[in-house]
Formats: sequence, structure tokens, C-alpha cells
Amino acid sequence: MNFFRRLLLLPVLAVALCASADTNQPTAKILGMYVHQHWPYNHPYAARTWTIEDWRGYADGLKKLGYNAMLIWPVLETMPDPLTPSDRDNLKKIAKVIDILHHEFGMKAYIVLCPNIIANNAEASKATFQQRHFFYCDTRVNPGDPAAMKQMMDWRAQLLAPLAQMDGLTIIDSDPGGYPDSSNEEFVNLLMDHRRVLDTLRPGIELYYWMHAGWRGYGRFYSTGHMRDKTTDAERTETLELLKQRNPAPWGIANGLDIAEKLGIADRVLSFNYGRIEGEPTFPMSNFGGNRAYEGGASPGPRGVMGNAQTHCLQLANTFAFARGAKGQPVTEADYVQFANDLIPGQGETIVRAWKNMTNNHPVEMRTCADGLAKIPSSKLKPGPLKGLLFGSSQRFINDLVMMLHVRAAFVELHLATHDHKNVKSALSGFLTATETWQHQHGYENSLGWAGLEETLRQLNSPEVNTFFDQRFNPWVAPKLLPGETYMQAVARELRDEESSTVRLLKVLHAALNEVQG
Repeated sequence: MNFFRRLLLLPVLAVALCASADTNQPTAKILGMYVHQHWPYNHPYAARTWTIEDWRGYADGLKKLGYNAMLIWPVLETMPDPLTPSDRDNLKKIAKVIDILHHEFGMKAYIVLCPNIIANNAEASKATFQQRHFFYCDTRVNPGDPAAMKQMMDWRAQLLAPLAQMDGLTIIDSDPGGYPDSSNEEFVNLLMDHRRVLDTLRPGIELYYWMHAGWRGYGRFYSTGHMRDKTTDAERTETLELLKQRNPAPWGIANGLDIAEKLGIADRVLSFNYGRIEGEPTFPMSNFGGNRAYEGGASPGPRGVMGNAQTHCLQLANTFAFARGAKGQPVTEADYVQFANDLIPGQGETIVRAWKNMTNNHPVEMRTCADGLAKIPSSKLKPGPLKGLLFGSSQRFINDLVMMLHVRAAFVELHLATHDHKNVKSALSGFLTATETWQHQHGYENSLGWAGLEETLRQLNSPEVNTFFDQRFNPWVAPKLLPGETYMQAVARELRDEESSTVRLLKVLHAALNEVQG
């Protein structure tokens, strides 16, 4: 090669080397939000349904609160081969979202995948991306089967290609994912397979290992049907040791700070303080109060902290609290009021009063608060600087608060009625009406539950209700095997059933209503 041509190429080579090297240079700490998309339900509650403008507005709101990153689960695992038109459209949309995050907001964009799941093509193709239930069509791939793994990785390479501008790919070790009795070495091989795919897409994409329930423990779950034998610290350490040896640069770790410190790689750790803003799966209800969200944000790893939500448009208070914790700023009632005023100017105190009433045990106060919200004229609901967090509608946000307050009030009344054995039928009818009204609004069908709900409903002494709860998916209790069924197949069956848990429970409660006396 000509000497001068070599000189001209040196800057290009230097850039390429820097992009692919794992320099681990300190950058701004991540304050991120995980956009979880497992369950299909209505707009704008389920992120699967968001439009480009929804994504843009949400990013704008997060940015103004101090967030600088998003982790997106595009649910590639249930996309069939060949893709449906809705799947192709969704890949294009997420690619556009990555571009928006980068160029309009200066935010990082990460993608997350389950480790070894692909679609059952025949089942997955029966539904659009927006309506597809995950556990109706997912298939576990055996990491010990080279041919099956190659097929999975080839398909994943095609699915990830439109998303090549992502800053990083995160691979969770479980829930969902895993395989009976699979070894940590097989899991690390799987991570390295993803590293090779990323290197073909674009130099410099980070690979994150999300240390969650643990690969080995989840493998035993599929072997035995229960989660009692959790992943041990020794098994977690072995995984990180293997990964450190293989060095899938550039790479990082989500969680596992204590083990990473012992191995001298603590500077790679990003804290995923899961469930602090909202747990999942969870029936959509706004969370407020306590210190969980604030303390979650205030406990970063060396690379920062990531929060998560399932129904993002309902969890605005905790999204705010998490960010305040991450930034070391206080979160008093006055701070919440100012935040709510930035959502809808002039309504801050009213909104915070509604959030507070969501957590009390006084149904009269809840209903009075709901009635006050319902009477606010639309002329006083013009959105403020954080309008992106409202997903296009202040009125929808206020109406949601009204419906949720009625659900909470009806539950307290049902709890008191079953405790006192008075007016149970009327209370159950009221609870069903309020809950069905709210469920029809958001369309969520998975787990219906919150603290005290099962105990209260069992007080109805309905055989159908008790059987429903006795047979419900419980990872701590091994399922009863059907003839010829393995525990892995039984777990898959119970997870499928759980996808329609809310609808089935409401149906059972209607049957119980006809039996209840008094």
C-alpha cells in the first residue's frame, strides 16, 4: 500500500480500534428507564402500542426529569419467521426510536433480550405484534444443541440488524429463559454468540450480562417445577469468572456488585434496582408513597442505575421519585406538587391528593376525591412542560385516577364487608363493577392482585374462588403434572394460563356473586 495512503487511513483505523476496544473509560453515569413490553393491552398503557409521538413525548418527559437512557425490550423472541407486517413495522419503529433518543435527546438506547427463546412460528403468526401473548408462542432453545443455537443466532442476527445503532444489548439470565440442567459454561457461550453477532452489526456495541434470578437456578426450576433451589453465590461467581476470562469487549454487568468487586470488575456494574417504580406482572394501578422508588434511584452501581415500569403512563409519581433519588435531591410533598403542576398546571395539589388517597383505607375520602377530579372542566386540563408523560391526553390521565380511586374504595369496602360478614353481596357487586370498568379501560389480562386481595376474596368462602387461587401459577410450588408432561412443560402451561388470569378471576367472581348471601 502507498505510504501516503497508509497515513490517511491511520485516523480511520484509530477510530475503529477505539470503537471496538474495551477501554472502560468513565462516562456520565446512567440514569435509565426500562420499557417493558411483555403483555399486550390497550393504548397507551402497554408500550407495545406507543406511536412514534408517544415515544418522543415520553423521552422528552424523562429527559426533563434527568434520565439519560432507555432500555427497551422489543420482544424479538416472539417474532415469527417469516415476520408478519406488524412485526416488520415494529422493528422499523424501534429503530426510529433509537434514532430519536440519540439525535433529539442525547440519550443512550439499549435493547434487552431473553437468553434462549424463539417463537413458535405457527402460533406467533396467528396474532399481530401488538396483540400477541408471549407465553402462548415462546419456545426454549437448548444451549447444548449447536445446531439449534446456530439457527436461533442466525435469526436473531436478522432481527437485530435494523437496531444496529443501539448503544448496547442486554441479555438476562432468566425469567423468562433457561433450560433444564444447563451449565454456566453453556450460558457464557450463549453470551459470546451474541457478542459475535454484535460485532458483525457495528463495532462498539456494548454487551451487558443482566444477572437476575440466575441461569443455574432457573434451570433447576425447569427441572423440578419450583424455585426453592435458587442460584447460589458460587454459581454466580463462576459465571462472572468465565465471562471475565472470555472478555466479550466491550461489556458490562447489570447487578452483582458484591461478586464483581471480588473479581476486580466492579467498574462494569450497572444497578438494575428492579420493582422499585413498579413490579411486574402487576395489575395496572398507580403507586405512590414510601421510599422504595427514591431509594432505588439513590443506590446506583459504578455505571449508574436503571429503573423499570410496566404501565409507564400510570407510574409518574414513582418515576419522578426514582430520578430524585438518583440525583440526590429531596422528594417532599411540595416537590410532588410542583412535579404534578408541571404535568397539568394548576392541578398539582389535586393530583397529589388523588395519589395519596390511592393508598389510604377510607373509601368515603377516596370517592369524594374521585368526584372532585371528575368535575374538573377540560379548560383547566391544559398540559404543562411535562406533557409528554401524559401520552397526549390530560383528560385520560385524570379519568384514570378517577377509575383507580373507585377500584381502591370498592376493595376497602369489600374487605370490611367480608370481615364483618355484613353487606357482602353489595360490596362484591360494587367491587366487580369498579374493577371491570377499569380493566376494560386498560385491557390488561394477566395477574390481578395486590396486598390483601386474595385473603379478602377467600373470605367469600366460594369453592370456585378458592379453587382459582389454589390452582394459580406459583413458582414456589411444583405444578401437578399432566400425563406424559415434564416439569418444564407444566411450567409453560401454567405461565400460559396466567396470561388470562384477570379475565378468569372476574368470571369466577361473577359466579360467586350469585352464591353470596347477605
